[in-house]
Amino acid sequence: MGAALFAVFAKGAGVDFSGFGFAPADTHHAQSAAALLRARDLHFITFSCYRRRAYLGRARARDRFVKVLDAVRGKYKFLLLGYVVMPEHVHLLMSEAKTGNPSTVMQVLTQKVSRALRRKRKAPLAQLRLRFSNGESESPAFWQRRFYDFNVWSSKKIREKLDYMHVNPVERGLVAHPKDWPWSSWSHYERGERGLIVIDDLDDEPAEEPKIGSKNTKKR
Repeated sequence: MGAALFAVFAKGAGVDFSGFGFAPADTHHAQSAAALLRARDLHFITFSCYRRRAYLGRARARDRFVKVLDAVRGKYKFLLLGYVVMPEHVHLLMSEAKTGNPSTVMQVLTQKVSRALRRKRKAPLAQLRLRFSNGESESPAFWQRRFYDFNVWSSKKIREKLDYMHVNPVERGLVAHPKDWPWSSWSHYERGERGLIVIDDLDDEPAEEPKIGSKNTKKR
């Protein structure tokens, strides 16, 4: 799929996307995507931290999230077509899981991330209270209870959701360009490079094992 997916630009508040290197759509790829979509059930999923607190505000927390996401993908065997991890919410573009369903995947993913990031360590109380980026004491919940699942049924919608995810850090003023936010799938589509996690293509088969650090990781 690659850069062919970048044809529809997310229009943000005064953000100029002309310098981001997005390529025009390719008709052949668009037709291939349409055929594959008939065999895939794709989901655009959004979920947020409790009360939109920036529990993923630190780079280390976002790195941890990506590692857990990859492990959950290997266990439940779904395709990850795109993502972005923001300080207080996450977007995923994924296929139906071969094992379980989106609700099961989300339950396991959020629980594992919460446990990993809130794991008690032997440290002074003052340090524990500063563990999250906003400096607040530990809340009773890490995630909002509900997540939002939007079914993606066309190549146009795939492009739209990818564009929306990748420009999100720019619109929020976190970086000047999508390339400066490594916690997204932008580098896969725009540069053909592997980022922090391998991004699947529509015609891939779900991986049996986590891809991070694997010797069999495919090159992009």
